[in-house]
Amino acid sequence: MDSKELALKCRELADHKKAENIVILDVHKLSSVTDFFVIATGTSAPHLRAVVDEIEDGLKRDAALRPQTRDGRVGESWIVLDYFDVIVHVMRGDVRDRFDLEGLWRDAPRIEPGAVEPASMPPIKPKTPRISKPKTKVAASTRRRPAKPPTSRAS
Repeated sequence: MDSKELALKCRELADHKKAENIVILDVHKLSSVTDFFVIATGTSAPHLRAVVDEIEDGLKRDAALRPQTRDGRVGESWIVLDYFDVIVHVMRGDVRDRFDLEGLWRDAPRIEPGAVEPASMPPIKPKTPRISKPKTKVAASTRRRPAKPPTSRAS
């Protein structure tokens, strides 16, 4: 699963638990830290916990992935899951308004679920293994003999 697919999967899992205003930001050209941010809003501490648990459990079940880091506790208003190429922010609405991550990363394009990629480049074809031709024997008359080192004459 590539990082874009992972971000879309996180969005889908957050949506299963009715997270609000889910946004995916493509920050790979703007940041060396990660490729995508997934930002979602929960309405209460139990709702935040349900959204975060759904993402963690779903990725563990479907892709055998666990977050590298989880920051924030159940009673807090902002929980971060770091999947290295994708960082998921689940926060209450008032916290989201205060920190305005979308405004901070306003130059990052938004990724919409189901959006079709532009066909600017043809799909990459998998490499096929090269089959080597059998070596043919060279006629004895065309072979070169290695040069003999000069011999020294003792007089």
